Amino acid sequence: MSIVVKLGGHALDSLSVDASVLADLASDVMALRADGTDVVVVHGGGPQIAALLEGVGLESHFHEGLRITNTVTMEYVAMALELVNLRVVAALNHHGLDAVGLSGVDGSTVRATSLGPPWGRVGGAPKVRDDVIRALWSCGATPVMNSVSVDDAGGLLNCNADTVAGALAGALDATTLVMLSDVDQLRADVEDATSAISSVSRTGVRQLVASGAVRDGMRPKVTAALDALDAGAVRVVLANGARPHALRDALTCVIPTTEIRR
Repeated sequence: MSIVVKLGGHALDSLSVDASVLADLASDVMALRADGTDVVVVHGGGPQIAALLEGVGLESHFHEGLRITNTVTMEYVAMALELVNLRVVAALNHHGLDAVGLSGVDGSTVRATSLGPPWGRVGGAPKVRDDVIRALWSCGATPVMNSVSVDDAGGLLNCNADTVAGALAGALDATTLVMLSDVDQLRADVEDATSAISSVSRTGVRQLVASGAVRDGMRPKVTAALDALDAGAVRVVLANGARPHALRDALTCVIPTTEIRR
């Protein structure tokens, strides 16, 4: 049995070794591993990328929830995500988890194709080499992956972390894809907290996108969820990654979640 965890948003506000989110994640993953469940963690780093770009005088622009990435921006995206990866892995190891950091470039684990204008070096339709992940599992390690990927010409691509997580979940036939972001649940009306959705079908998700209830940064998340289900993942759970022990409690529905089902 395997689980893919995507960690992003405000859950990564602190990359300190003692950050409670990372300490809880290490504990939750170790409990899953002890129970015979393999886990791979995929992380984002949007705030860190934005801060680095601002620091060097480059503006951030988005289209349909994805960061427009030219060749220069790609270099800074890779720098920021590599640093996030190192800090996350260091914290997880500090708290007892045998974590190994990598990107989609390592072992060509994730190959993608540029989406082209207006996104530039943004990757789409990722293909996963799952044997690299399984090899790490076989030696007792938990892979922690950033979303920089590679194209067929060996060029770097900025793949959305949700998209990579969805592709991994499908390739690994994951029991569950857990997407930990900044929100508790999807809403039928983004402005109405009482319209939270605890369970929705793939058809229902497509209707939410068409209605505009799912937009901006949430679009890649639900698209990745649908792709994961189409590729073989059993279920997708969305939850707020800033909550204590978010992974453990999302899997057991102790905290508010949205489950996207086949």
